[in-house]
Amino acid sequence: MATQSETIQVSGVRCERCVMRLAHALEGHEGLEGANANLMGQVTLAWDDEQTSRDAIVERLRKSGFPELAAV
Repeated sequence: MATQSETIQVSGVRCERCVMRLAHALEGHEGLEGANANLMGQVTLAWDDEQTSRDAIVERLRKSGFPELAAV
């Protein structure tokens, strides 16, 4: 198992309800081992690289209304 982890910045997080929606969007994503979001739009992810990819997780977030912000 090749576990990867990263913190990304997303837009669309404005309140606690948004954080809950984000968590719900990722719920059940195969290979996702952990996700933690805060009100500043920072999402810390941990996933099994053999079961899913960073791109697949980011795409799921985007489709749920939380697109990744470009790194500054």
